[in-house]
Amino acid sequence: MNGDVALEFVDVLIVGAGLSGIGAACHLKRRCPERSLAIVEARSRLGGTWDLFRYPGVRSDSDMHTLGYSFRPWTGEKSIAGGPEILSYLRDTAGEEGVEPLIRYGHRVRGASWSSADARWTVEIERAGKARPLRLRCAFLLLCAGYYDSEEGYCPDFAGRDEFAGRIVHPQHWPEDFDASGQQVVVIGSGATAVTLVPALAEGAAQVTMLQRSPTYMATRPSVDTAANWLRRRLGPRLAHGINRWRSVLFGMYVYRLCMRQPQRAKAGLIAMVRQQLGPDYDVATHFTPRYKPWEQRLCLVPDGDLFAAMRAGKVSIVTDQIERFTATGLRLASGTELPADVVVTATGLKLEPLGALALTVDGRPVDPAQLLYYKGVMFGGVPNLASIVGYVNASWTLKADLSSVFVCRLLLHMKRRGLRECRPRVEGSAEGPPAWAALSSGYVQRAAAQLPKQGARRPWKLNQNYIADLLALRWGALDDGVMQFTPGRAQASV
Repeated sequence: MNGDVALEFVDVLIVGAGLSGIGAACHLKRRCPERSLAIVEARSRLGGTWDLFRYPGVRSDSDMHTLGYSFRPWTGEKSIAGGPEILSYLRDTAGEEGVEPLIRYGHRVRGASWSSADARWTVEIERAGKARPLRLRCAFLLLCAGYYDSEEGYCPDFAGRDEFAGRIVHPQHWPEDFDASGQQVVVIGSGATAVTLVPALAEGAAQVTMLQRSPTYMATRPSVDTAANWLRRRLGPRLAHGINRWRSVLFGMYVYRLCMRQPQRAKAGLIAMVRQQLGPDYDVATHFTPRYKPWEQRLCLVPDGDLFAAMRAGKVSIVTDQIERFTATGLRLASGTELPADVVVTATGLKLEPLGALALTVDGRPVDPAQLLYYKGVMFGGVPNLASIVGYVNASWTLKADLSSVFVCRLLLHMKRRGLRECRPRVEGSAEGPPAWAALSSGYVQRAAAQLPKQGARRPWKLNQNYIADLLALRWGALDDGVMQFTPGRAQASV
């Protein structure tokens, strides 16, 4: 007897129990209830990013009307919510939708191999506390593990780091015993993490300095959306959720379009917003005027202007300079300045991990992520029965994740109705193209650009970064579009 016969089989295997994985499971349970489903999660808890990151003040830079799921209204008072509130929302969703019992914790997927003869993926899983790996088989593999290495963040190799007598902390692994009270804290970085951390640390620290190599564009907005709350009280949560979601989508698209088409006008508006917060005498040109155009990197959201309030109170200062080396008592900068520190927080970014660092093979041939071509931003040319949920870079992650999950459900229903067992986007000609997120100049993207899947010059191979275009393509677009190649199944095939 072939040993594979005894392997457990599920119709759909979801990798990851974070925002994307929980959402995908909910969509599948609602739209494809006849499918058997399992979720494998490497960590011991659900929540993904919102369970992993526990630094002070952790929050979303997207409003909850779009970061929340399309099927589950956000009813919190704040539209810009903190990490604990988002995690509670995910836990409540998983519990009420019947998804939580499907999650197998401590299961880290290391590889998956596709057999066209069997129309099956065989997935190798490393289990916490178990010497032998587990093997599962599935008809469709859905990757929802995100895009970065959850085990290790990015930190440059700073000279003299070992000489520093104080404490060095990376936000991705925040220590539970951390106490900034009375400390001189230097936060290296000026991205979303740093902008979130700095005002939160300033509440207890003696002084917080945000040390940046170059400025980042920042925008303020209230954390409480009074119009959204008014609509919810008048119309009820479900109808108001739809309206508020579209309000946010259209406003975000307007801002992005303005930045792309009129970058100088957008730049002037963003810098004026900062100047209004800090006054005419502050050196905005040095510390808040980036060298790049708006939206070549993500805008940093400053809810309620909390960073600027801490600066006005004298609790926070900004230094724009290069690090020469760590010293025993702080940092020596390229300008010759000595920056004293008791604690240094390295908010220096993420390490991207294409396809969750899975080793994939198709009919015995290894799959190189860098050679893959995105199909509709969900699947990959030449790879059958596999989808990867990746959100937008210019809008809320969940907007694209929801659409991608709906597209997978549509595919599965289509295949069920027609007795098909394999769906494989067919690539004709060269798969060469720009990296998936080529438009972003952010360091974490550029460091991994050579390993990222590519996109093509036109549909369906081009990433839209546009919710309305994806809505049309993924929710209502033709499935049998001349690019997707379907293979009829045998009687015993379930897909």
